[in-house]
Amino acid sequence: FLSHHDGEVSGACVMVTQEGTRPLLVELQALVDASHAPNPRRLTVGLEQNRLAMLLAVLHRHAGVAVFDQDVFVNAVGGVKINEPAADLPVMLAIVSSLRARPLPKRMVAFGEVGLAGEVRPVQRGQDRLKEAAKLGFKLAIVPRANAPKTPVKGLEVIAVDRVDQAIESINESTRA
Repeated sequence: FLSHHDGEVSGACVMVTQEGTRPLLVELQALVDASHAPNPRRLTVGLEQNRLAMLLAVLHRHAGVAVFDQDVFVNAVGGVKINEPAADLPVMLAIVSSLRARPLPKRMVAFGEVGLAGEVRPVQRGQDRLKEAAKLGFKLAIVPRANAPKTPVKGLEVIAVDRVDQAIESINESTRA
């Protein structure tokens, strides 16, 4: 459930979700564009629409990223339905990437639930998710601190974060490098 791009594109973030007990990589795409209507559109395909509204409010309040005058579209590639909160962090990273027109680092994955106070919460089976990402050739993972591996995962750099603003700062640093 990953799309193939000829070059780098902004607004795309790969997440590791769980399908039963099996980890599955899915690309989440976001498009943020200036709204020409009095009420900007919020549209999701494969994700819960009300959750998007909450994530946008958290993004504004706790990371200083405002999209109140922007249309925001979010899509899970391949028609996959994501029903777990582990998609919160990758959705936010994809939105920031699209808004700033800056692609996320190549071969990066993310997962984590985001709370209303801007905290990034752990998700179930974090170690399995990281191992699957490394097995498929991903080199960087942004995850909740509580999901950071106790022993390093070969070939995978893990950035553990406690808050949304830390995650956004980590992608800012990675895209500058």
